[in-house]
Amino acid sequence: MIQLALYRPHKWWDAGGRLVCWWTKSPYSHCELVVEGECYSSSIRDGGVRAKRIDLRQRHWVVIDLPWADTLRIKLHMAETDGARYGWLDLLTTQLFNSHREDSDKWFCSEWCATALGIPRAELYSPGLLAEYCQERNRHGH
Repeated sequence: MIQLALYRPHKWWDAGGRLVCWWTKSPYSHCELVVEGECYSSSIRDGGVRAKRIDLRQRHWVVIDLPWADTLRIKLHMAETDGARYGWLDLLTTQLFNSHREDSDKWFCSEWCATALGIPRAELYSPGLLAEYCQERNRHGH
């Protein structure tokens, strides 16, 4: 089962995460795709695209099952992008300035996850918007 894991800032010093939540009007500042217990995403803290094990049982994580997601598509996207740098400029231009700029060599978390799921215009998704999309798709079938 593929899952979308969503991070809620919970520490008082996580000003960046809180800023993302405020700007996007969402409780979530980061997202991961979970495949067979491994988390895939692009992370500011880790410098870009990577896979790692994360304890998602902690209260600051919300996990949504994605029965329609394609494991092979996600793994292929990871193989193509593993080690790519974090997409700061894309994040700023698309999320802050609502401008289209796509740098295929760099990724921010929700852009990476939406692309791996095959969602068009992936650069337009924040973690909260991606959560809404996935919940809506779950409600209306695959």
